[in-house]
Amino acid sequence: MATTPALALPSGAAGSRIIGLGHHQPPRTLTNEDIADLVETNDEWIRSRTGIVTRHVAADDVTVADMATAAAQHALADARVTEDAVDLVIVATATNDDRSPNTAGRVAYALRTGVQPGASTPEGEEAPDLRDVVGPAAMDLNVACSGFAHAVGLADQAIRTGSARTALVIGAEKLTAYTDWTDRSTCILTADGAGAAVLQAADAPAVGPVVWGTEPELTPAVRIEVPEVKFQQDGRAVFKWAITRAAERARDVVARAGLSVDDIEVLVAHQANLRIIEPLAKALGLEGKVVVTDITESGNTSAASIPMGLSKWWHAGKIPAGVPALLFGFGGGFAWAGQVVITPER
Repeated sequence: MATTPALALPSGAAGSRIIGLGHHQPPRTLTNEDIADLVETNDEWIRSRTGIVTRHVAADDVTVADMATAAAQHALADARVTEDAVDLVIVATATNDDRSPNTAGRVAYALRTGVQPGASTPEGEEAPDLRDVVGPAAMDLNVACSGFAHAVGLADQAIRTGSARTALVIGAEKLTAYTDWTDRSTCILTADGAGAAVLQAADAPAVGPVVWGTEPELTPAVRIEVPEVKFQQDGRAVFKWAITRAAERARDVVARAGLSVDDIEVLVAHQANLRIIEPLAKALGLEGKVVVTDITESGNTSAASIPMGLSKWWHAGKIPAGVPALLFGFGGGFAWAGQVVITPER
């Protein structure tokens, strides 16, 4: 009987670390007063129930890939890494219209050419010759609001197993394109934008193990489904889970990183609602630490909310360097995921 040949398993780095952060938001803003022109509501009602003051809305001709590319460029510049050094691109999104090329492939192409696939090279510029270029692995990931934490986990694992050395991880959403602007319970929440992180191989782990799972009984609680193809949610069910169960899941994330909650200096939770973020921070005993509350000026951007909030606060100097930060996402599916990361050095 023939002996089955042994397969070689490559070994990668001891761990990965975040070396750059970036974000992008469309220039158009929508205030609570603007929302009040569309549905019966007012600024006080929206603030008291969500904490949101304003949000950003992409133009009709702006795609998820456009916003993802802009955030990626910002992150690469922050990391001082060129696009040809990236060997893995993961985009977390639930709102991309295109089936193929996927968003990650479009971002990888645009970073090298300056245009999206199929678009003409700007006049006066010569199109690059890509015939002998081996581009990065490129994949989209749809886990809705927890997608970025899932994507960071996959990128970290790819680096530790030797499948990648430098990864670009992006969360990007055009949630307003799937918003029912006559539904007061959801249209006050949604917004657009993108956030990105560059992960690179490191001699010591600076990205903790991802901890992830689902809540089967809540699977239909947050959805974008045919035939309506509009963002819908059971807000009460989501709120109840977030208040009663989220802290338990988040503690598990910290424990798997070999830390205690007292070690955490920054909390970056999914920016779903200020009435969820603040009680979560209190339940974890982190209300005296840095708690990202970008929800107030950015609204709910699903998979983009964690990286965008992290990047905005990092570049604004609100987040210290080299400290443990808890990333924790939850939402559509009903899926959740998180990990502890060490914030980049300045």
